[in-house]
Amino acid sequence: MRRFARLFNELDTSTSTRSKVDALKRYLAIADAADAAWAVYFLAGGKPRQAINSRVLREFAIGASGLPEWLFEESYQAVGDLAETIALLLPPPIRASGGTLTFWIEERLLPLRGRAPADVLAALRDYVEELDTPERFLLIKLIGGGFRVGVSKLLVTRALAEHSGIDAKLVAQRMIGYTDVTLAPTSERYLSLIDAGQHVVADGHPYPFFLAHSLTLPVERFEQELGAAARWLIEWKYDGIRAQLVRRAGKAWLWSRGEELITERFPEIVECSRSVPDGTVLDGEILVWRDERPQPFALLQKRVTRKTVPAQVLREAPALFMAYDVLEAGGEDLRLRPQSERRAALERLGAAHDLLTSPRLTGESWEQLALLREQSRDRGVEGLMIKHLDSTYRVGRTKEATTNWWKWKIDPYAVDAVLVYAQRGHGRRASLYSDYTFAVWASELGMPGRALVPFTKAYSGLTDEELRKVDAAIRRTTIEKFGPVRSVTPTMVFEIGFEGIARSPRHKSGIAVRFPRMLRWRHDKPIDEADTLSTLQALLRSADGARAGYKAP
Repeated sequence: MRRFARLFNELDTSTSTRSKVDALKRYLAIADAADAAWAVYFLAGGKPRQAINSRVLREFAIGASGLPEWLFEESYQAVGDLAETIALLLPPPIRASGGTLTFWIEERLLPLRGRAPADVLAALRDYVEELDTPERFLLIKLIGGGFRVGVSKLLVTRALAEHSGIDAKLVAQRMIGYTDVTLAPTSERYLSLIDAGQHVVADGHPYPFFLAHSLTLPVERFEQELGAAARWLIEWKYDGIRAQLVRRAGKAWLWSRGEELITERFPEIVECSRSVPDGTVLDGEILVWRDERPQPFALLQKRVTRKTVPAQVLREAPALFMAYDVLEAGGEDLRLRPQSERRAALERLGAAHDLLTSPRLTGESWEQLALLREQSRDRGVEGLMIKHLDSTYRVGRTKEATTNWWKWKIDPYAVDAVLVYAQRGHGRRASLYSDYTFAVWASELGMPGRALVPFTKAYSGLTDEELRKVDAAIRRTTIEKFGPVRSVTPTMVFEIGFEGIARSPRHKSGIAVRFPRMLRWRHDKPIDEADTLSTLQALLRSADGARAGYKAP
């Protein structure tokens, strides 16, 4: 436990990629396989299930530290992280611990799940008496389900590859599914990641996903930066779930880009895949498809959030798999072949086995493709995907601009909204009010009884300098405090961008937006000129009308 706590602290405080890789390698060199298995699981994104909620953790900390509630809350607001606050305020340990990471996880933390809160608190009081501050910080992160550290899965893969001497691409493939919540990390699973003598993966194993960059250039610069449009494969960018369909040994597996096995949630896709020959791996998108067109992501979400899908949801949200790449055919890995060859192989598979493949779009110039892109919302898609015909299928995002994959998304919806609530951020933003709630007017300008109605939250899009200025304004204009949240006098207008809009009975506004962020601070606009709820309702009607009236190919 102590070694992993020290590693966690080293990774959390370092900003150097090389230093983080070296720290991981030092840990892996001395950790036994069982501890390394859990360490890799957590650092690669595996999430411990919450054994105790934050309210009970607060009560525990207030009682154990002897502080009044108001002082604990002020300390938390200053530190910005609940686990760190608790670890710093607890009295010193009274005995030492020699337990390994595996012992603490499997013998102490996992058995707490499902136990009464009083039993969990009693165990926690006992545990912290033998841990120092870094170990307590780690323990509370794990027990509260909030473990996060500043390393990426790619960095963990790199460290494992250097530690074992195995090619990083092979390690990346073996890592797929390692953090699946249904599979506990074990010594055997860890050793299989770094086994230099094994080159075969399990039947249902997918490949690491190749990811696209966002394309934000003005169309006038495309020819200069990307070359001729004829050298690129152009497709619609669908708004679904990125997935790989693996067909081997007479069985089918569906893996999400988040490396979750989702086969059981889409039985109709598995059924349709029976015609696909063994030894095939397809990359594509899972979509809800009705009336010959893709449906809003909100419908697909009903499928994603359920382990078992009832018949009614299957009828309301029928799903299909739209293939746009073939990574394996006849058991042969095709990833190093150029995109043009893989596309031809996909089209042959589609014709021979009745597969739904992503339509290939054409345009003689980037300007023509830009006009096609403007039809995206009417077609229920997010824009265009642009893939160089010479590109191989790599791992993650790459820097080779001319042979990359690009997503050329349509401009977001945008409205001008008023900041009405604020909350402090986390990490380096812990001392700043950086998480905001925005509202629009419930009626038009000049109408009696005008009120602001909250409709979304956003925390990204501002520069550090702008965040500091907004934070100062929030402190000056605070009306009330509700725990960590402050209500403020409405004085600031921001342009809020979002990708999608849908009806939502759960929100007071009746509307939910997707991927909201701040596009700019509207210093030029007084709050009376912010947009209204009717503006959002008009966008919603427009989106509904487009979805109802256009047939996608």
